[in-house]
Amino acid sequence: MTTNAIAVPAVSVNYAHDGSSTKSNELGMRPMQERAYMKRGEQYLLIKSPPASGKSRALMFIALDKLENQGLKQAIVVVPEKSIGSSFHNEPLSKFGFWADWIVEPKWNLCDAPGTDGGKVNAVKKFLESDAKILICTHATFRFAVDKFGVESFGDRLIAVDEFHHVSANPDNKLGDHVRQFITLDKNHIVAMTGSYFRGDAEAVLHPEDEAKFETVTYTYYEQLNGYTYLKQLDIGYYFYAGSYADSIMEVLNPAEKTILHIPNVNSRESTKDKIREVEHIIEELGEWQGADPDTGFQLVKTPAGKILKIADLVDDDPNKRDKVAAALKDPTQKNNRDHVDIIIALGMAKEGFDWIWCEHALTVGYRSSLTEIIQIIGRATRDAPDKTRARFTNLIAEPDASEENVTEAVNDTLKAIAASLLMEQVLAPRFEFRPKRPDNEPTPGFDYGENGYDPNGTNVGINPATGQIQLEIKGLAEPKSPEAQRIVKEDLTELVTAFVQDKPTIERGLFDEETIPEELTQLAMGKIIKKKYPNLETEDQEAVRQQAIAALNTLQQAKKVMEDSSTYAVNAQENTEEQEPSPNTALLDGVKQFALSVTDLDMDLIDRINPFGEAYAILAKTMSEERLKQVAEIIGAKKIKLSVDEARELATRALRFKNERGRLPSLTAADPWEKKMAEGVAFLQRKAKEERNG
Repeated sequence: MTTNAIAVPAVSVNYAHDGSSTKSNELGMRPMQERAYMKRGEQYLLIKSPPASGKSRALMFIALDKLENQGLKQAIVVVPEKSIGSSFHNEPLSKFGFWADWIVEPKWNLCDAPGTDGGKVNAVKKFLESDAKILICTHATFRFAVDKFGVESFGDRLIAVDEFHHVSANPDNKLGDHVRQFITLDKNHIVAMTGSYFRGDAEAVLHPEDEAKFETVTYTYYEQLNGYTYLKQLDIGYYFYAGSYADSIMEVLNPAEKTILHIPNVNSRESTKDKIREVEHIIEELGEWQGADPDTGFQLVKTPAGKILKIADLVDDDPNKRDKVAAALKDPTQKNNRDHVDIIIALGMAKEGFDWIWCEHALTVGYRSSLTEIIQIIGRATRDAPDKTRARFTNLIAEPDASEENVTEAVNDTLKAIAASLLMEQVLAPRFEFRPKRPDNEPTPGFDYGENGYDPNGTNVGINPATGQIQLEIKGLAEPKSPEAQRIVKEDLTELVTAFVQDKPTIERGLFDEETIPEELTQLAMGKIIKKKYPNLETEDQEAVRQQAIAALNTLQQAKKVMEDSSTYAVNAQENTEEQEPSPNTALLDGVKQFALSVTDLDMDLIDRINPFGEAYAILAKTMSEERLKQVAEIIGAKKIKLSVDEARELATRALRFKNERGRLPSLTAADPWEKKMAEGVAFLQRKAKEERNG
């Protein structure tokens, strides 16, 4: 077998696995559920929490309280697809200490009922007119019902929307439009739940004025994974290959790992256009086919080592075969049986809401349609399970080739894979808390500043062991003043980083345009995103939010650089075997400390002068040939856009701030490239104004 796969260093994060996130209180609530339940009285509640953290049960606790103690008539739970309806089946909550059980009458779980969404609409009407308390249905059924009966028919009820990232502020998004109507009517309570509060198409989930009405409960990936009992290491890697992926698949597919393998969409360039043959080829690579299990439909394959692998094929379109396999995977009696299945091969299935706790490796071929989809796929592997100490996500992507007709698409896929990696680094890391460096600063209770303690005259990096937060002091950091800006800094930095790395012109220039000045990315590009997302914030607060978002992104990138240089962070997933014990979970903190202490003054100007994509380029440079990198840079260079009026205005605004600080305007002949760029913005506007005066 020829192998062309090139390994890119993985994001490798180690966790304390102290068991805290899976421990229950006297009411049977895990930490995330308890945190959400504390906010049960809110009319509009947004729960941002990773897969497997217990969002479904958190909703049960909240919904039961709203029905019993807050005067609501009924609770309607809407899920994106029928299979996720099983997450809301009956639960004997009183058995674990709660004061009531979650009971859904079988006829009111429409996800279990036969028929189409359109046909279930009348059932929704009957529910609204009944004394029943809880209804479960799909997003589609709910949309049709609201269209048919109007939002007024649903008054005084709880509407709980699972996988809330399906909602969009775009007026064409029906579910989003209905949510806006409910908020306008103001007669409902809404609980929104998601593991990824952003969309793959970069659309806003809610309008800022609607989002401001929601109280947010955030439970981070770091808190979730750090508190697991078994899982202590998570690796994220993307790998490039040349030729056919089927010839390179065994470079990254380890038969000894419990794996969900997503083959490429038939319309993607990675696909051979024959998905059945692709699955057959993968099975042939794994070993000798022994037939299909008559009870489960799983393919049985004998490996060269003599082990019999059970492979669930969800790609085959034959409904009889696929339904049997899907039913076997959902068999509740096998949920805790590690040996039930070894590998699941899927195309459009086994993603959102799919629960297989034993999955150790989510392997995806080809770039998926969105960052949201990638987050959901990674979530399949981040369940805690006995003897499962390590999990990983691998994205196998065709290398860009300038000789291809669709080279632009290939470059786009590469950029998206890098964006996903940058996002996951941010999502998986502890939360940063930045504060301005001042002489009168004092240590914050709960933070550990190291063996020498807090130094009021020096650079301080503190860690809160309970939350995993890292505190860093930065000179010249603007403080958010309004409550909304403070909320954004506390809750929304990941969403802002997501919008930034999803912005194609920004990532293209940051990676491949040598003439790009970092401040064009950190100040202009991020500033533009902040203004668009939070138009009602005062200018000073917009700048404070921008600084926090860039500080979070660049601090992590610099810490990663330190860790990669010391070989404690970037780990080739192929070399990191199960026998190896991960290093203690201090690498990231050590990296942040080394970065902070390596500069004379850690100030905002320094952070703004760092290209946020520098480390991503360094990884690419290790894996792509110099010629291929040059070709990609030329493709992107050919699309260079001249300065726009909006960019010039933003540069002029920055120039005015420069004048207020330095007592002079930026100079066109300055040695500093950013000062020169600001001066060019001012000159551009002056020329425009002169041209308009002269007609």
